Amino acid sequence: MADILEARTIIWAIIGGLLPALFWLWFWLREDAEHPEPKFLVALTFILGMITVVIVVPIQRYFSLFITDEKSVIIILSTIEELAKFAIAYVSILRSRVINEPIDYAIYMVTIGLGFAALENILYLIHPIAGNDTVVGLLTGHLRYLGSTLLHAITSSLIGISLGLSFGLKQNIRFLYCLIGIGASITLHSIFNFFIMKDNGTQFIQVFGFLWVVTIISILLFEKLRRMSHDLAQ
Repeated sequence: MADILEARTIIWAIIGGLLPALFWLWFWLREDAEHPEPKFLVALTFILGMITVVIVVPIQRYFSLFITDEKSVIIILSTIEELAKFAIAYVSILRSRVINEPIDYAIYMVTIGLGFAALENILYLIHPIAGNDTVVGLLTGHLRYLGSTLLHAITSSLIGISLGLSFGLKQNIRFLYCLIGIGASITLHSIFNFFIMKDNGTQFIQVFGFLWVVTIISILLFEKLRRMSHDLAQ
């Protein structure tokens, strides 16, 4: 009986973790509907995002042993996650020939971010579901579950958008754009994590609202990348 309950817990956690990530993935992929990326590569990138969680967790635990200041911990852990997602994407896909238009950078960075969020949420959900406390589990932590999927999509997209906007520019300019994107993603991630660790729901709602504002800006920038890609194809 216990094995059945444990299996159900894992199944529901997988469903709960994957569905929001897959919805957002479908949403962002629509931005590249004119020249869709190979489904196999998108799926592989999503899986690589999930694998990144496995790589990141022990690294974060190691640094947490030596850092006691709360703000420093938040910044460092956020930095590790964003750098890890970018590094995995860079090594696996961003340097390949499949990247042939500006919007591709953003698409693959969002995909790896959503893969990361999917596994992170699966692990997060297992405990409240196992305790038959799903609703309470989602509400505690200031809606962390609902926010993290969007957070990882947007923070990763900031890096991809920066790379896309620098498409065709000189290497040193592209490097600068990349640094700006990484810096912006770490900043947003750190702000989000700082407020979800606080016990003030009002503050979190404000940050969650700010996250949606950044999302809207990202959507507009995606549209700019789409137009850039269209112009290059002419």
